[in-house]
Amino acid sequence: MLRTEAATELHTSLPDTIGRRRPMMSRPPNDNLLTYKLVVVGDGGVGKSAITIQFFQKLFVTDYDPTIEDSYIQHTQVDEQWCILDVLDTAGQEEFSAMREQYMRKGDGFLLVYSVTDKQSYENIVNFHTQILRVKDRDLYPMLLVANKVDLVHLRKVTEESGRELAHRLSIPYIETSAKDPPLNVDAAFHEVL
Repeated sequence: MLRTEAATELHTSLPDTIGRRRPMMSRPPNDNLLTYKLVVVGDGGVGKSAITIQFFQKLFVTDYDPTIEDSYIQHTQVDEQWCILDVLDTAGQEEFSAMREQYMRKGDGFLLVYSVTDKQSYENIVNFHTQILRVKDRDLYPMLLVANKVDLVHLRKVTEESGRELAHRLSIPYIETSAKDPPLNVDAAFHEVL
């Protein structure tokens, strides 16, 4: 299990080729560390970047800026062993769907994120789940169903019960999150997949 008290952010930002700022990893304490690559997937606008930035930088981003692909890296402990946690925040927009299989091949675990305010994003989770299992050629793979934006109670369209039923159907764990300050279960979501 992930030990949160030892997690330390170890990246700096450098511009990438499309003008976005891309986090880059500092040199690890030794070259023999295991790397766990987590991939955050879901439709555009569900808050994938918001929960990722909240996890790594402890701040809530209010402006929606569609992601193409951002990577965040930190050292942490899993089962009392130091490792590198590499999180890929992916594009949710359909125009970037051709990139999906590429990042799905690389992932060691996946956060399947939908917004509780967007019924279609909830319904599309099955497609992400199916595609991951097909790409991995497995019946099961480490995944977590993440119901995000639970702070928007008055706009909620997907119930907790519906989320839990879907998680049960997909045979994966379920968690409800909010990246808004104070965050709810953001750290727990990333730790659960490991």
